[in-house]
Amino acid sequence: MSSSGIAEATTRERLLSAARELTEEGGYAAASVVAITQRAGLASGTLYRHFPSKAELFVELFRTVCQRELEVGREAAERDVDSTVERIESVLQTFAERALRNPRLAWALIAEPVDPLVDAERLAYRSHYASLLAAGLRAAIAAGEVPEQNVDFTAAALVGGVGEALVGPLSPLAGHPPSSAEIAASMRSFVRRAVGAGV
Repeated sequence: MSSSGIAEATTRERLLSAARELTEEGGYAAASVVAITQRAGLASGTLYRHFPSKAELFVELFRTVCQRELEVGREAAERDVDSTVERIESVLQTFAERALRNPRLAWALIAEPVDPLVDAERLAYRSHYASLLAAGLRAAIAAGEVPEQNVDFTAAALVGGVGEALVGPLSPLAGHPPSSAEIAASMRSFVRRAVGAGV
């Protein structure tokens, strides 16, 4: 790569890094174009030489963050546990724990009002996560751990249900959210009932 190409890549990374830092601190709304370029130590017009808009920058940022979350979810799905249902629980528990450790970023990824382009990326992320859970459900059915069911519907409902349940605790307006342990226990019970594994 030429020196100009390296400089271009470095500038993009600075912009993406600044956008992520600002989102982790104050959410999507706090990461204005001016704030991003100031944090990156760049002139305000620089962003538009690398991204057509703030929304396009955030599409790339969300895609990068979500890809990492999916990788972690896949790792959770491969853990050595006693049952396939426990793998499904592990995927969702890992998702919840990571969200609660970085609530502002998770709020932006899950629930904060965003540009339609970014919202489309959010929907794609949910679809990929649902596919991961659907694979686990098929394995659980094959193992006789849960009854036959529409695995795509159940997986989508699990992603939506857990995501919605986290909205309150992740919200910047949350007063006294339940502890991570309480959320994990409630989630395990919900997942088992939802997939037909009992409690």
